[in-house]
Amino acid sequence: MPSLLQQGFAACFFLVSAVAVWAEPQPEPNAPDNDTVSVLPLEDLRVFTKAFDHIRNSYIDEIDDRTLLEYAIRGMMEQLDPHSSFLDASTYDDLQVNTTGEFGGLGIEVGTEDGFIKVVSPIDDTPAARGGVEAGDLIIKLDETPVKGLALDEAVEKMRGKKGTAITLTIVREGEEKPLEITLVRDIIKVRSVRAELEDDHYAYVRIAQFQVNTADDVRAAYAKLADGKHDIRGLVLDLRNNPGGVLQAAVETTDLFLSGGLVVYTEGRLPDSNVRYEANPGDMSDGMPIVVLINDGSASASEIVAGALQDQRRALVIGTRSFGKGSVQSVIPITNDRAVKLTTALYYTPNGRSIQAQGIEPDILVERVRVTAVRPRLSVKEADLSRHLKNTKGGDEVTAKDDVSETELHNQDSQLYEALNILKSLTLFKESQQKHGASQPAPAQSSPSQASAG
Repeated sequence: MPSLLQQGFAACFFLVSAVAVWAEPQPEPNAPDNDTVSVLPLEDLRVFTKAFDHIRNSYIDEIDDRTLLEYAIRGMMEQLDPHSSFLDASTYDDLQVNTTGEFGGLGIEVGTEDGFIKVVSPIDDTPAARGGVEAGDLIIKLDETPVKGLALDEAVEKMRGKKGTAITLTIVREGEEKPLEITLVRDIIKVRSVRAELEDDHYAYVRIAQFQVNTADDVRAAYAKLADGKHDIRGLVLDLRNNPGGVLQAAVETTDLFLSGGLVVYTEGRLPDSNVRYEANPGDMSDGMPIVVLINDGSASASEIVAGALQDQRRALVIGTRSFGKGSVQSVIPITNDRAVKLTTALYYTPNGRSIQAQGIEPDILVERVRVTAVRPRLSVKEADLSRHLKNTKGGDEVTAKDDVSETELHNQDSQLYEALNILKSLTLFKESQQKHGASQPAPAQSSPSQASAG
């Protein structure tokens, strides 16, 4: 019978060999030579093999070698940043499905914080969004199972299930005195990546919930439908709030729609092929019309790339609250046919060289989401209410106090969108004024790039 040390070295050799074989689908250009790779800390390997052998032979439950080695890989990944992880057959399949926009579950983008599951953002029109889950919520229990101590993929697995089955989330929310219990019914999540509509007759509103493979094409089609000649489109609101990110290339292609050239984003990592620059192509789909981008603390990753690029290129005004701050790139590296590692391999930077990581995108104009209450006098009287008042000589419609009702509905439904539209209207009026008076009045001199109009 082999000795403990022999067994340990055999297990260690199997582990190193397995990693080498699993890594074959992703050859690394300009990787270090084999001599450098083969230099391993012998004493540390002995520690590993001894621990491996003791667990294999002495743990109360018998665990096969394959499972133990998978645990070892998971352990390595869990000590890295929160976005690096081991993907088993189930989670690997989920990741592949997510990029196409359909998956099963509750519709929550999550991460980890202090051992708990943190909601990055609920996805539009899903059980989570309809049930009142909010960005920033900390999930502390799933049904009766405490989350503390669970790996992220284990917690995600518990949240998944058959359509129609229920699960109760216990969450801690800032501003609430005690934990909240929210019961959600699982569903097949079909993410509608892009939604568009017309606001106030002249302003295109485009909402991107998540960046999927076809998002840029969907944005182009949605905008073209609004700008079909039947509507006088004067500005655009691009809503990226609670957008957790997604496919990097989709974010680049979406940004490209609104730029006539220039840098969109660049990445830097340890390997040469991690250093990439993404440039916009000529041609602005919107012909330079004013754009306002909406972000909040649920806007992460790919959505931060779009906001940062349009902000740095002075193509749009960014309003809302500071974004999430995920400025890292994850590469999915297959290690078998149904397993992979999701590994952080680079950081990305805005055109001006800003790192988004742990800092986020700061809006040009800070706008919190609030509920607005109008302050009105107890008695309101206007000229049109007075008896024997003079009529309007131009035949205009008279407005009484009863008729003069302010637009509080959009205020209360979505105060940030309301402010975005007001800013967009101001930019449009300013642009029209410049065009109207430009021939008779010289434009003010611009002494620095910072004086350029954001629209």
